[in-house]
Amino acid sequence: MAELIFFAGTMDCGKSTLALQTDHNHSSRGRSGLVFTRLDRAGESVLSSRLGLSVSAFEVTELLDIRQHVVDALSHGERIDYLICDEAQFYTELQVEQLATIVDELSIDVYAFGIMTDFRTRLFPGSARLVELSDRVQVLQVEALCWCGARAIHNARTVDGVVVVEGSQVMVGDVGDGAAARDDIPVVSYEVLCRRHYRARKTALSAGAEHMSREPLPFEA
Repeated sequence: MAELIFFAGTMDCGKSTLALQTDHNHSSRGRSGLVFTRLDRAGESVLSSRLGLSVSAFEVTELLDIRQHVVDALSHGERIDYLICDEAQFYTELQVEQLATIVDELSIDVYAFGIMTDFRTRLFPGSARLVELSDRVQVLQVEALCWCGARAIHNARTVDGVVVVEGSQVMVGDVGDGAAARDDIPVVSYEVLCRRHYRARKTALSAGAEHMSREPLPFEA
């Protein structure tokens, strides 16, 4: 029986790598699938991981009707056993509902991969709808780590190395070191942090600068 499964986690915990592995595992067993993504770090119409692996994918624009796309492919004789849907947090609520319809009406498995919350610690609309509709929600077992070594549960956005908590929910960036701006263009990047250091707005860069500017203590307060 077909299922809608949502694999959720923070940035840098291997979601896209798992999406690629899932596609490989199914295709190597003779199953045929379609790969979708939105706003991948490598550019349009590609699903990539930080390990350097990538495959071609259909870009999910806000106007794309995923169900109709699948129906059109089936009507042209394509065989579709499963869908891989990466960066699913960026899908609209309607598109997530289309994924559920594909499972229920067309008996096609859908494997969705995405981040649960944004840089403000608020649920992405697409992720929230996936939690509401999925047959199963699986939190990835590979835990991303904060710079302090604790489990990272928040996705912090930095602009020129400074944590920001206001702005557009969707702004493409990547895990970076918060380098300074070049040519007056702010550098937007992301860093996974534990709750304590997210609340303190303390990144690896700011923590390193602080540690270098003080004498070492025999203990931490």
